[in-house]
Parts: sequence; structure tokens; C-alpha cells
Amino acid sequence: MTSGSSSTVPADTTVAAEMASEQAHVDRVYAQLRSETEAAKRLARASQEIYHSDRTTWVREEDSTAMYERDAFAYNAARRLAVLDSEHEGLVFGRIDLSDDSEVRHIGRIGVRDADYEPLVIDWRAPAAEAFYRATSTSPMGVVRRRVLRCRDDRVIGIEDDLLDSTKNRDDLPIVGEGALMAALSRARDTRMHSIVATIQAEQDEAIRAPYQGVTTISGGPGTGKTVVALHRAAFLLYSHRARLENGGVLVVGPSSVFMNYIERVLPSLGEDSVTLRAMGELASDVLGLDSDRLDESAAATLKGSLRMIDVIAALAALPLTPDPASLSLRVTIKGEVLILDAKALARTRARILRRNRYNSARQIVETSLLDQLWSKVPPETLSGYELTREDFDEAITSQASYRMFMNAWWPPMTAEQALGRLADPQVVARVATGLSAEDQKVLADSIPTSVDGGRRDWSIADIALLDELVAILGPAPVDLTAEQPVFIEGGEVSELVTVADTLADTRTVDPDDDPQDTFAHVLVDEAQDITPMQWRMLRRRGPQASWTIVGDPAQSAYPFPEETASAVAELTGHAPSRTFRLSKNYRSPAEVFDLAAGVITTVHPDADLPEAVRSTGIRPILRTSSRASLSEDLAATVRTLAGQVEGTIGIICPPSLAQVARDLAAGPLADLSGRVIPLTAMQAKGLEYDAAVVVDPDDLVAEAPGGVRVLYVALTRPTQRLVVTDLSDPTSPAGDHAPWRAALSSHGTD
Repeated sequence: MTSGSSSTVPADTTVAAEMASEQAHVDRVYAQLRSETEAAKRLARASQEIYHSDRTTWVREEDSTAMYERDAFAYNAARRLAVLDSEHEGLVFGRIDLSDDSEVRHIGRIGVRDADYEPLVIDWRAPAAEAFYRATSTSPMGVVRRRVLRCRDDRVIGIEDDLLDSTKNRDDLPIVGEGALMAALSRARDTRMHSIVATIQAEQDEAIRAPYQGVTTISGGPGTGKTVVALHRAAFLLYSHRARLENGGVLVVGPSSVFMNYIERVLPSLGEDSVTLRAMGELASDVLGLDSDRLDESAAATLKGSLRMIDVIAALAALPLTPDPASLSLRVTIKGEVLILDAKALARTRARILRRNRYNSARQIVETSLLDQLWSKVPPETLSGYELTREDFDEAITSQASYRMFMNAWWPPMTAEQALGRLADPQVVARVATGLSAEDQKVLADSIPTSVDGGRRDWSIADIALLDELVAILGPAPVDLTAEQPVFIEGGEVSELVTVADTLADTRTVDPDDDPQDTFAHVLVDEAQDITPMQWRMLRRRGPQASWTIVGDPAQSAYPFPEETASAVAELTGHAPSRTFRLSKNYRSPAEVFDLAAGVITTVHPDADLPEAVRSTGIRPILRTSSRASLSEDLAATVRTLAGQVEGTIGIICPPSLAQVARDLAAGPLADLSGRVIPLTAMQAKGLEYDAAVVVDPDDLVAEAPGGVRVLYVALTRPTQRLVVTDLSDPTSPAGDHAPWRAALSSHGTD
């Protein structure tokens, strides 16, 4: 039984009666939802009848009010329908019986009221639902009994109770079940993260309901629920501060597209869909129009993430495209006089203008400066003899082919991709990366992808932050504003709907000096320990005035220089209010699995935050050995054995060098287990979980990952039930041949 629950097992008739009572209430809730859905549909139909126009060129001023009313009706109807039509997994999931007047509150994913506006379900984020999560037997908060309902679609299939205050149990409420949390933990995993809204624990609820201002940090070891708690926090903040956050936007950032696909259904299941989700490689898609899911090799990823790249990128943006800037000069003639600006004058001009302006928006400023300098070199006798005015001078100079050719070569429009692509040339790297060693310069040049598919390069996730840095310096590349834009959509059979926004669209202007990035009112960053300093700079541009939720665990960090990261985060937070919440319970990993992982991580991180595993399976991890020649066959046999032992997913976690082997295995010999077997690298596994995991070749996994042993720790803590480590080294060889972490791994034995 759960803590605080009755020791008396209720009779089957009592359980059946309780479930029938709860089913009756759930039926009433769904009936009300159907009624609200029909009402919303009627409102949507009514909104379409308020105003129609067949005009395609202009709208009378007197029609504006009717158009506005129609748009407002349509928007509100669509919004309510979206909420009602959401896939709410277990719409009603909780109930609390209060000691005051025997009040009963049902808790759910969205609030529902009956025709008399009495609450049938209280939204889990509302203050009235807080006691469902915070009440304990030592501090019951007026709650006599807390009940969790387990539902499948609209059917109640189980109930779990806690008796929190037996002294107030006046009606002798029956207590049913064995504990909702442990039941939820034992559920088989699939390819999507599920909400924990029915089983939020007190320390998690405290982090979820923390104030939005400033920076909220949620820390904790593997399996403590940091990610799902942070997502519930986003839903809570949208509920509590909707006007501010929905208008300003909420951004959720994760490490990879695999991770974002895993979590994408959590917020909609909680009644929120007005959130932008982006993987780190997608973060700059707003200014670049591209994204990436490719990881660099360890040395390149670390170098590109370092703050040393700030000076490199600044120098690159300032470097002219000409092969030898030191010999460059501008040479023009006017009335027989030769006017020259040498390389030093040009360099000074370039540096001065770029200190105050973005490259792409500064072309006119550059031309004005060059013309001023050339004008100052015209001899006075030429000015007086030819009665040369400044207007005539400017026209004569700018019409010369030599001047136009110089400007097009020295200050052409430039995209961030064009600029960063120059680093593939070792000579360019040598010019702009004088602060890097020769070895680092080679690593940088070798890591820049070459052009493919008509000029498109296969940029890495680390490159995206450098490209975003270049956009901040260069500004967006100018577009041809003289090109005629279509006014109407050609073709099709759909009648155009003229909205108020359409009539105002042509009056809006874009300031070229505005920041081109999308900005948000709240930014939630998951797996924050892996974010490099350059990526933190990219994040800051998306939330210059935002409040922040930062989620992570330093022991799982893939970036090897935590002091740089700490400096970047400190710059981000500044003097804003901040608070930190530590999650102390590991709900994912069985104690047997986490003991192994803890022994590995403490060899390199003795102060790692190790949470307490709340459950034990009695099944120890298995350490197996294999050869590279027989690896595919051995892995296939291991996975098939695990498939018979667990009901859900099985992760094959490999170093990058073996990723293709795992993919081929999943697509070939194990194709019949499609949907259950997921091959991925340790970096891709961050934030994910599986019923069972096979960790392949820990030596290469450590060698090829930026975080080394920390990333192995991540891999070892992915399974919820069973762990197998397939070693390609001989674990019985002398301990001196291996790093200390290997002794901790090997001490758990082999099968």
C-alpha cells in the first residue's frame, strides 16, 4: 500500500462501486465536452455568416467593424475547438476529498464546467488543484483522501488511493489500490514521452509552480523527471500568465530532433499547443532557413562551441573577399586626377563602419565614407578650375566601371553561409584565427563541409551557432526590393477571405536594423549542460527580455569546459531573480542499473549529483563481450532475448563509428521488431528512455563523445528495466590497461 493508506483491503464489491461512481462522473464530463464541442462548431458556422465580400482590391471603411467581429468570432471558435479536440490522455485523472464540508474536487487536464457553471473538472494548473500534488500525510492541506484515476480513453480501468488524514475521515471513505506512481513507473515505454500530470510528486510540483520571473533552474540526476517537469512548468506558466506568455511566445529547446519528436505530444496532452519546439540544430532556422541534425567529431564540436570562436567569426566578417587584402586599393580618376585609397585606409574604413553597423545594411554608409575620402583628395585647383560640385563628383565616380567593380568585390552582399564557408580554406583560417593553435586551425578548416547540391553545405549543429553569430554581425542578406510581388493568389477554387490583417498588411514596414531573430517571452532549455557557450549566445538572441527555465545535470555534460559554460550562463542571467530546484528521486532507473552507472561517473566526477533510485527489480545489468567480426550476430541475439523479457522499446546505443551497424541491424535481421528497436548514438539518446538498452563498445563511446565518460553515464542510465553492455575489449585484462571507469563497469560481472 502507499504511504498513509488504509491497511484494510476493500471488498471487490466496494472497489466495483467506487469505480462505477467515478465512471458516472467521467461520463458526465464527456457528455459536457460533446455539448461544448457542438456549441463551438455552431459559433464557428455563425462567424462565417457575419460578413462576406467579393471585393478583391479594396474594402470600404464602414465594413471594418463587421470584418473585425467576424475574425474575432472565428478565432475564438477555432481556439476552443482546438482545446476540445486535443488528444487528452486520461482527461480526468484525479480526485481529492476535502475535510471542509466534505467537498470533492475532480482534477483533469483541462477545466470543464456544467451548464450552471459549476466545476466538473478542475484544471491541474489551477490553485484549487495544488493540494492534489502537495498534500502529504504529515501536511494534508485539508485533504482526507487523494485518488488517482487510471483511464483508457473514456473508461475508468483502475483507481489508486492515499488516506492522508484519518482523523477527518468522517464518512469512512474506502481506500483502494497499491499506489499510482509505482504503477506508472512500471508501464512499458513507447516512442513518445507521456505526461506525469497524474503522478507529480511534491518536489516536482514546487518546481512546476515556481514564479515565472527571472531564471528557474531545475537540476537533478538521470531519471528524476527534469524534462517532463519542465514541460509541465511551461503548461502551468501559460495557464497562469497567458496574456504575457502567449502573446510573447514560449520556446522549448532540446538537444536533437529525435528528442523533440519524443516530447512533442506532452504539451498538447496538457491542453497547450501555443508553444514553439526547436532542436538546437533548428534554433536559427528563423534567420537561416535551414537546420541540422549532424554532429561534428569531438574535437571540432568542442572548438566550434568555444568562446574563442567569437574573435574568429568577427575577423571573418571583416575580412574582404579579395585574395590579398594587404595589396588592395581603390583607384579612380576625375578630370585627369588619379585618386587612390590604399589598403590601410580601406582597412580603417572597414573596421570603423563594422563597429557600428551590420555588414549587409552598411553598403550606403560605406559608399558615402569612400566618396568623402576621395573628395578630400581632389586638389583645390581642380575643384575651382572645373567648377566641380560634390553632386557632380559623386555621380562621376560612381559611374566608373573601376569603382563599381571595386565595390562589388570589396563589399558585396554576403550571406552567413557564404562567409562561414570561407573557413574551409586553410589560408583564410590562418588570417582570421590567429588566436588558435596550428592544430586547432586544421581541425576547424577540415570540419567545414564542402558545397554539395548546387552550393548547399551539410552544416553541423555546431555550425548553426556560428552561422547565427554571423547573421548578428552581417545582418540578413539584402533582397531585391524592386522585384514585383504578386498581389493575389493565382488559380485554385477557394474564395479569398478578406481579413482586417490583410487590409493593414501593406502599411507595415521592416526596420533593417531590427534583430532578425524570432524572440520569445519565456525560453525553456533542456539538457542545458550540453549547450556550448556559442550556443548560449544564440539562445540569448531569442530571449533578450525573456524569463527562463534551465534544465540540466552537470554530470551528464558533453561539453568539457564547464567554466566557459558557467560564464556564458552568468552573462545570460545577469542580475535577474533566480531560483534552483533539485530533484532527488530517480524514477527511471532500477537501483541495480543506477548503482552501475553511479560507479562509472564518480570515477571522473566525484561530486556528481546522484539521485536515489526509488525501485528495484532484482535484475543486475549484464556485461558481455563480443568481437567486431561477430558483433551484428551477437547484438541480434541479445536484442531478441530482451524483446522476450520486456514489452516496450529497446535502445541500441552505439558510438558514432558503429551507428550504421546498428541501423542495418534494425532494418534487416530485426526488422520484425520495427517500432520497438531504436538504434542511436549516445548523444542522440540524451533525455530519452527505453524499457531495455544495449550499450555497445563503451571504449569507443567514451573516445568519440565530446564528454567522454559523462556521455557513457548518459547511455547507461537510459533503461527503465534491463541493461546489457556489449564490450569489444577484454574486461579481464589487467586493470592498468584501462581507465578507472572500466573497473567500475567490469565489477558488475558478466553473464
